[in-house]
Amino acid sequence: MLDWTLFILSAIFIIAGLCIIVLACLGVHRFHFVLNRMHSAAMGDTLGILFIILGLMIANGFNLALLKLLCIILFMWLASPVSSHLITKLEYITNEHLSKTCRFIDMTGSSKETEETSDHGTL
Repeated sequence: MLDWTLFILSAIFIIAGLCIIVLACLGVHRFHFVLNRMHSAAMGDTLGILFIILGLMIANGFNLALLKLLCIILFMWLASPVSSHLITKLEYITNEHLSKTCRFIDMTGSSKETEETSDHGTL
């Protein structure tokens, strides 16, 4: 009975993770702007991979592979937000037409639109 309970619980986590990843992929294709796509991709893969690996941890049981799966979760939770932030920052710096579709406020409180029209240098 315990084996079936663990199987059903792990299957629920794995299926939930796959559904989240599929929804994130649909969000990436649905949104038109890069920053919206980055948000969908970053949130979807972090939560989806967490659920999939939790399902694998339940299915695998308590052994050395559990520690490896925990390391994968830790790595993904550190690497995915950092890489998404860097790609978003690259888009912010290189796309000169971004202020037409988005409004950004920098650390001083002024928007990117006003800084582009002024002669105060770069961001």
